[in-house]
Amino acid sequence: MSSADIYKIWSTDPYFDEDTRKELASIADDPTKIEDRFYKELEFGTGGLRGIIGAGTNRINIYTVAKASAGLANYIVDSGEEAVRRGVVISHDSRHFSPEFAQVAAETFAHYGIKVYLTDELRPVPMCSFAVRYFNAFAGVMITASHNPPKYNGYKVYGEDGGQVTEEAAAAILANMSEFADVRKVERADFNEALSSGLIQRFGPEVDIAYVDMLKKLVIDEESIKAQSDMSIVYTPLHGSGNKPVRRILKAIGMNNIHVVPEQELPDGSFPTVKTPNPEDPAALSMGIELARKVGAELVFGTDPDSDRLGIAIRLADGSYKALTGNQVGLMLLDYILDSKKRLGTLEQNSFACTTIVSTKLCRAVCDAYGVELQETLTGFKYIGERIKIDDEFGDKHFQFGFEESYGYLSGTSVRDKDAVVAAMLVCGMAAQSKNQGETLFDRLQKIYKKYGYGFEQAVSFTREGKEGLDKIRNGMASMRAELEACKSAEDAAKLIGGPVPVAVRDYQKGVRYDFSGGEVKTTELTLPKSNVLLYELGGDKGLDWACARPSGTEPKLKIYFGVYDSDEKTASDRLDSIKAQMSEFVENKLG
Repeated sequence: MSSADIYKIWSTDPYFDEDTRKELASIADDPTKIEDRFYKELEFGTGGLRGIIGAGTNRINIYTVAKASAGLANYIVDSGEEAVRRGVVISHDSRHFSPEFAQVAAETFAHYGIKVYLTDELRPVPMCSFAVRYFNAFAGVMITASHNPPKYNGYKVYGEDGGQVTEEAAAAILANMSEFADVRKVERADFNEALSSGLIQRFGPEVDIAYVDMLKKLVIDEESIKAQSDMSIVYTPLHGSGNKPVRRILKAIGMNNIHVVPEQELPDGSFPTVKTPNPEDPAALSMGIELARKVGAELVFGTDPDSDRLGIAIRLADGSYKALTGNQVGLMLLDYILDSKKRLGTLEQNSFACTTIVSTKLCRAVCDAYGVELQETLTGFKYIGERIKIDDEFGDKHFQFGFEESYGYLSGTSVRDKDAVVAAMLVCGMAAQSKNQGETLFDRLQKIYKKYGYGFEQAVSFTREGKEGLDKIRNGMASMRAELEACKSAEDAAKLIGGPVPVAVRDYQKGVRYDFSGGEVKTTELTLPKSNVLLYELGGDKGLDWACARPSGTEPKLKIYFGVYDSDEKTASDRLDSIKAQMSEFVENKLG
């Protein structure tokens, strides 16, 4: 059927609620808007759904949520009676319609006789992952769009290990969803009846207590925390789900002087005090920094709506505050964990840490210094979760820490996704240790740079909205890949990106590394899973400079990442600016 045909069904059939039909009636004379809402199904990727809230097949609403739930329900039923009995954990954050979408999902699963554990209030991503393992559930669903603007929401799916659903499982769920091309075929149970029968079970404080007990076992250097228990710290939940769990764990470990930004404390899906609720953006911490000046705080940190990302700003010697990047925080936490455990004698043999191919390359030097294996994965925390499952849970190695440049961190193995709650606990502990040693967190960062070399990383996003935008991103990546494949020598490679000359290029979609360093092109096979990523190795002072292009998996963006490393700080910074400008111009031309 055409977009217009599907629009007619959604806007007239009494199966759809009155609000949906009214919303669609308002665009009856705008074929462009109709096309945008109905030209495709909202895509179910390896992480689930994410889209703009509204009526239509290319929007997230109660009908597309029910359809995704029906696809997941069939996958669970196909997995056997035990999977049905073990059931699904459902949680949600503070976004618009998150509680309603969570209830619709619960009703859909209940229709299939699947046990449902439904949160009794908003709880963050890490607690959803934890609860899957706590209840020994077969799957989990988190209603969230993470740090996206208020018009978005999403549906994130977890496997039985508490990690994001595998690509194979996602493909099976998507295939099951195709049976419900007409969303009117999806059936749901009566919520109150399912609740009364126990098929839907609310969960609450028992999980909170277990989660805090787990986190307390991950505390490092308790003596420093005790000595600096009155250190002034400012926290902002950015109107999201981190408020209670973050404050709960900081109180439990003895941090007694936490100031919460009052204007951003309570849940609000409109996120009225920020342009976007993303702690990657220093502007999101501005109200926290303002409060920090008043209370003399050493540290400001914020969590995003689903509390899987954490951003921080630290006080400098002159009293000003500096926001750190995700790479800087990840590097510092890695060094803090390994150094502290080494000194305390608790760093296990055969330990490993994880990061991604677009995160700082300095972490390898840190791991080497402590005799810890570093594993690099593709972008996406699900890959880090997979390494924990393979090498720690079912292997003989010991996971110490994982992070990605986009402000996601994890310690411990009871959660298998980014966890801003444990990150908050660790950052506060690190700040306490630094203060106890007579230094600031900035001093700590500079010591790391002096020991391992200076590293600067940035990312630039090129947004292209709508169907036309997705085509531009797809075509841009195809053009870059075609030019790479046409390179026959180092001389050809010098013209490849109109600026820095690649020593080699990794095409993760083809699974091939093209090496230009010897003049003629040599190819080797890459071992990571296939992904639409091009990574340009650019050499540099330490041979570690790089740039990477990859489409976002959750937003209509092409993201370009950069990393430059040098023994001299200014040289590294200047070279990053040059590479960033040249590569950005190259990509902009490709996108048009």
